[in-house]
Amino acid sequence: MLLKKSRYKNTALFQTQDDGSDTFPGLRAREMGSAIGVIEHEIQTGNRLDLLARHYYNDDRLWWRIADANPTFSFAGDMLDEVMQGSILLIPKLKE
Repeated sequence: MLLKKSRYKNTALFQTQDDGSDTFPGLRAREMGSAIGVIEHEIQTGNRLDLLARHYYNDDRLWWRIADANPTFSFAGDMLDEVMQGSILLIPKLKE
């Protein structure tokens, strides 16, 4: 069950197979639009998505906005791996 304001509210369920069983009992990945008003952040040692969200948005719970703006990463933790130091991470502007 999802909350009324969940960003996953309109996400499709996985399709059922011909025998009526679920392929996977969960939601498909939700559609993500392009990021608006982007800041480029150079990844440094010690960066974490929650800390970046606190710095840029003053709310560490908005880390998912940064993850959404960087769809080339399938796992958010990969963004801040040591090998990514010096790479650019996109920080979207908060919608107003």
